[in-house]
Amino acid sequence: MTIRNRKPLIALIVAAGSVLAIPAMAQTAQQSAAQAQGQAAQAQQSAAQADQAAGAAAQASSQAGGGGGQTWASVDTDGDGAISKKEAEVNAGLAQVFGQADADKDGKLTQDEYKAYVAAQQGAAAGGNAAPAR
Repeated sequence: MTIRNRKPLIALIVAAGSVLAIPAMAQTAQQSAAQAQGQAAQAQQSAAQADQAAGAAAQASSQAGGGGGQTWASVDTDGDGAISKKEAEVNAGLAQVFGQADADKDGKLTQDEYKAYVAAQQGAAAGGNAAPAR
């Protein structure tokens, strides 16, 4: 085989290798795009959950804090200054966030715990990425 015959043969091998590499590169790009879409969907779902939690906190705040006809004293039926899980059941929004708002997990929600929870939720809604207090 002469040098003159080798150059076209090498060019043919390089061209065939390039043609065979194109589908592999396209697959990698498609996989990357699918992963990016999956991550974007997860981010949207997380944002929706955060918005839902903030909405529940705002609803509970307006209902338990004086808006909606309920006051802390009207929910605190035994008058001990704290709301138990059973007392919170009269207010759907408060019952929904009770476990998150009860910071010391003693089964009683004090006004200070609730105020701290609402402030954390409002901070999370305003800041976007702040985690709620637990």
